[in-house]
Amino acid sequence: MKATMRLDKMLGNLGYGTRSAIKVLIKQGAVTVNGTKAKDHGMQINPSIDVVTLDGETIHYRDTVYVLLHKPAGVVSATEDNRDRTVIDLLDEDVTVMSPFPVGRLDKDTEGLLLITNDGKLSHELLSPRKHVPKTYRALVAGDVGEDDVSAFLQGVTLDDGYVTMPAQLRVLSKKAKDTAPTSAQESDAEELLAAMELVPDKAEAQVVTADGETSQEANRYSSTRSWIELQIHEGKFHQVKRMFEAVGKKVLYLRRVAMGPLRLDPSLAPGEWRELTEEELESLRNYRKDGKE
Repeated sequence: MKATMRLDKMLGNLGYGTRSAIKVLIKQGAVTVNGTKAKDHGMQINPSIDVVTLDGETIHYRDTVYVLLHKPAGVVSATEDNRDRTVIDLLDEDVTVMSPFPVGRLDKDTEGLLLITNDGKLSHELLSPRKHVPKTYRALVAGDVGEDDVSAFLQGVTLDDGYVTMPAQLRVLSKKAKDTAPTSAQESDAEELLAAMELVPDKAEAQVVTADGETSQEANRYSSTRSWIELQIHEGKFHQVKRMFEAVGKKVLYLRRVAMGPLRLDPSLAPGEWRELTEEELESLRNYRKDGKE
């Protein structure tokens, strides 16, 4: 950032009005710089040193913003959309005025961690195919996910278009067969499985119409067992997690991203809620390397 800038530009960048509106505020004596009423809306100031107030409130300037969002289902990962609500629509005006954008994307029906920023350099570093920044997901899967799937994912699976994925790390956290309690080493994983099943009780059993016009249950193609899994991938192909499980004869019913590199989803954030990154989180992202070490 340039050391000095126009006073009206600083206030405008922070969303305090158009340049003409800010000119009026200054003329009315509502703005002070270092305790003195500003007279020239074009005066040069140093936001890092000079103390600017508006109606007695100190203005803290910044030119970048970093938001950790728990993306809800039904919202698209875009800055604007003619049909659907976007992740930007979930943010406050003092953030959106800085023109942030999502770093990568999550499918419309996928929940979880989404970083939103206006820092193009950081975004490029995290999304660059050369960096292979890992992304970690938890998913409810229709089917009995087992050691054969763990091995297949570790070797790389062939998707429907012939692409062979990079090795991915798959862990089975919990399972539930029909009319039985979930099995799990951790009670919290079993609870997450049941919570995910509540979100998609009928999704895997919707009726589908066959080519001859008859109806059948989609769920008949899959085991009645439900598996709660964690998967870490190192690339970002279209619908990759869903397609990987389809490649081994299973179906993702619910998907949530829980981590991107060193950044983890804040468990205190409900879907649709967000907060700005802490200094520690931002520093870990800036220093992140392919091996995940700082």
